[in-house]
Amino acid sequence: MSQMIESNANKKIKELAALQRSKKERTQAGLFVLEGDRIIRDAITTRRELVDTVFVSATYASERGLPVDDAVIVADSVLSHVCETVTDQGILATVREKPLVRDVGELLSGDRLLVLEDIQDPGNLGTIIRTAEAAGIDSVIMSAATTDVFSPKVVRSTMGSLLRVPFSYSDDLPGTLEEVKKSGHTVYAAHLKEASDMRKTPFDARCAIIIGNEGRGISDTVAQLADKRVFIPMHGEVESLNAAVAAAILMYH
Repeated sequence: MSQMIESNANKKIKELAALQRSKKERTQAGLFVLEGDRIIRDAITTRRELVDTVFVSATYASERGLPVDDAVIVADSVLSHVCETVTDQGILATVREKPLVRDVGELLSGDRLLVLEDIQDPGNLGTIIRTAEAAGIDSVIMSAATTDVFSPKVVRSTMGSLLRVPFSYSDDLPGTLEEVKKSGHTVYAAHLKEASDMRKTPFDARCAIIIGNEGRGISDTVAQLADKRVFIPMHGEVESLNAAVAAAILMYH
């Protein structure tokens, strides 16, 4: 058994803490952090090449053993110090970012695409990616201003789907949508102006759905590139739905 880390001042612990709190640190290191027993064991089983280092608490090691032979053992209080969850499960792992991020061109062979413009809430983004996997979406394309997909809250909200759903960031979303259309996809925008009732709009087999920012929706520039605009009918005095809820409804439709 390797020597246990017992101090918050340990270099590896400082690096872990930095990865948890800073996108800049994650980008420079090319790593992000996974938390939780099931998601990490799944990553080890299905995507071992992505897993960099596994950290387990002393209690976890004594009760469950080491999930990998080279796992780093950390005093319980020290591991809790770098965990984002209130009640941690005694296990963290650093995972490589780069193999997960695809070029947009690699995603266009799929039939069902989801396009996100400037989604800002990490919980929304994580839920959308998790739902995309469940709904059979082939890939997700995000604008450059969309929140960091590797932030701790997004990663937790995806419940492992981040490791399985192909995704890409686009620095030029209008240009990317032109590529999407050229590849034979019909582009649908979730919009309220000049839009058709979702229930009366058949979606083509090869399609892309655009979901916009939580506050302002889809920008005019992006909306103009849609082949069709659709709205989700609502009762009462509700004016709009949460972005993740709207995305879920349209993806399943």
